[in-house]
Amino acid sequence: MGMRRYLVLLLCFSLLPLATAHASEDLIYHGLAMHGAPKYGPKDTHLDYANPEAPKGGRMSMAAIGTFDTLNPYAIKGKAALGLNLFYDRLMARVWDEPFTMYPLIAEKVSMPEDRSAMTVYLDPRARFHDGSTVSADDVIFSFETLRDSGRPNMRKIYGLMTDVIKIDERTVTFIFGEGYDRETAMIITMMPVLSKSWWSGRTFDSTTLDIPVSNGPYKIKSFEPGRRITYERDPDYWAKNLLPNAGHYNFDEITYDYFRDDTIAFEAFKSGDITLRREQDAGRWARAYDFPALQEGRVKAEALPHGRPERVNAFIFNTRRPPFDDIRVRKALELLFDFDWANKNLFHGLYKQIDSYFPNSELAAKGAPSPLELEILAPWKDSLPPEVFQASLKDTRSPREKMREADLLLREAGWSVENGKRVKEGKPFRFEIVLDAPENEKIALHFKRALERMGIDVLIRVLDSAAYRGRLNDYDFDMTLYYWLSSLSPGTEQILYWGCAAADEPARWNFAGICDPAIDSLAGAIASTHTREELVASVRALDRILISGHYMIPLYYSGADDVAYWNPIRHPERTPLYGMVLETWWMDMPEDVNRD
Repeated sequence: MGMRRYLVLLLCFSLLPLATAHASEDLIYHGLAMHGAPKYGPKDTHLDYANPEAPKGGRMSMAAIGTFDTLNPYAIKGKAALGLNLFYDRLMARVWDEPFTMYPLIAEKVSMPEDRSAMTVYLDPRARFHDGSTVSADDVIFSFETLRDSGRPNMRKIYGLMTDVIKIDERTVTFIFGEGYDRETAMIITMMPVLSKSWWSGRTFDSTTLDIPVSNGPYKIKSFEPGRRITYERDPDYWAKNLLPNAGHYNFDEITYDYFRDDTIAFEAFKSGDITLRREQDAGRWARAYDFPALQEGRVKAEALPHGRPERVNAFIFNTRRPPFDDIRVRKALELLFDFDWANKNLFHGLYKQIDSYFPNSELAAKGAPSPLELEILAPWKDSLPPEVFQASLKDTRSPREKMREADLLLREAGWSVENGKRVKEGKPFRFEIVLDAPENEKIALHFKRALERMGIDVLIRVLDSAAYRGRLNDYDFDMTLYYWLSSLSPGTEQILYWGCAAADEPARWNFAGICDPAIDSLAGAIASTHTREELVASVRALDRILISGHYMIPLYYSGADDVAYWNPIRHPERTPLYGMVLETWWMDMPEDVNRD
């Protein structure tokens, strides 16, 4: 045994009596927050947005589009069935009325030093798999090693930061963090799903599987037809059903996902009652189509439930790796040519707001003039950043004609003149392709195409099937695409994968635009190391200002609410949490004689 490992073991064993009886509150965590203190304490019995008296029973069904071919959501290969989050439990549970806080689940507590350079996990002795076997330290270590070596890329990256994982006893495991760790690393480790070592041993993890694993979540897999349907049944003996993050959750006896070829057919299935709950993503349909008899008669209810999480950054994304979009003047010009107000009125019935941030609909969005703390964070790059980064953000209220004039000037400045009605540079026409992953996106792409054609720019719109689209997106093989980024209220290590130079050159990351800027690299890489919420918010807003100034996208739309419709007698709690609707807290009003515990 090496000296370092020996010393670590000695330290961990020396902490055990302290951890169980005499530990100070800064050592033992029964709730772990990214910043500050957790909202809920040991005396709390349920979350504010859950109804602990919600009855158990009934069946809920939802639609899924496409297909599935695996019951393992943590491997790269295959397309996992929806709903598997109900089937696999994690070390700790995240709640949705705090930006980023974890509460006991399989791990009843964790301990760590103030610098978060290591973490000891203490397993709840009651934790069980569905076959009745105890969740042990061996299962945790097996899960860690399997996901580190064969899991999804984000897992491999974070878990690869560990220099050692040590079994202290059957219910205690210590993780030692190595170079490159930050304050968020511990949070991500607590989100690790725990796999059954006895079931997965000897099986190939990095492949598709339709064998039902032994797992440990609140639901079991009752039945499935590959690619067509999967049904989960509530486990009445689920050991953690009364824990703080679970009380009032997981109320339906069965939850089914039915798969459809396209969303139009799925909507018809909802109208007929074959599907009992639907989250609507199409504003046009939400405005026009929710007037069918069942809704008019009150048998179906449709609601827009406001939330405070960052919305998807839906956008036409420039691939700046390719000309002419490597020229910011061209990107600015095309952004000016997109008429959001017309599209919102004529395509989306005025239901949307235009995105003006990479963190829209949240406190993380840069608004107005930079705060003193933002200016302090931006100061090292003051001489290299454009002036607008340091100015108050203002909505562009100019008319479409005025914007077209400026766009023409920018294009000419970039060398794109007009000859015989066509925009050309050095004899070559301005022509590019927009790749889409769904036919429903064509209408807004065609609106944009018409505006560009008036400026002499030729556009080809190509709709691809999901496999072909994903392949081209992963290889950054596109000129422009309509896609999105998504952040939480506690952005972290994913930001460097969205905007960092290294990710721009690495296939299958999320830096679709090919962004590479030293200031962005520095800010995105430092966010996960912030020590206070105030520092995190200011850092994200500073990053937001620089990203906006780079004109890497043509921002589209968001609503700030979850549009949902459901059949009686489905119900939901009165309070919607910060992150929006949480279906795990919904229930069905059942006759008293069939309510189940």
